[in-house]
Amino acid sequence: MFRIELTPEANDDLKSMRAFDQRSVVGAMETQLAHEPIRETRNRKRLRPNELAEWELRVEVFRVFYDVLAEDEIVKVVAIGMKEGDDLLIHGEKYEL
Repeated sequence: MFRIELTPEANDDLKSMRAFDQRSVVGAMETQLAHEPIRETRNRKRLRPNELAEWELRVEVFRVFYDVLAEDEIVKVVAIGMKEGDDLLIHGEKYEL
């Protein structure tokens, strides 16, 4: 079982969300990322090389970006963003992957 760790930035992203959305995102992270976080599914995919993270988890309009440290069994969540149409907002700013 993988341990889920949030960076300070990802923790700030989570805290800026409504309580209902926080519970939804945290619940999805616990169920989707605790076991087999590197297996691609309908809501999880490996991203093309970028500066942010290697993996993405979709939770409704939210996107959880994370890296997996397999040898330590740690999932490191680096950012939580939100999709608005074709735009991805991370830390309240438009972000291009």
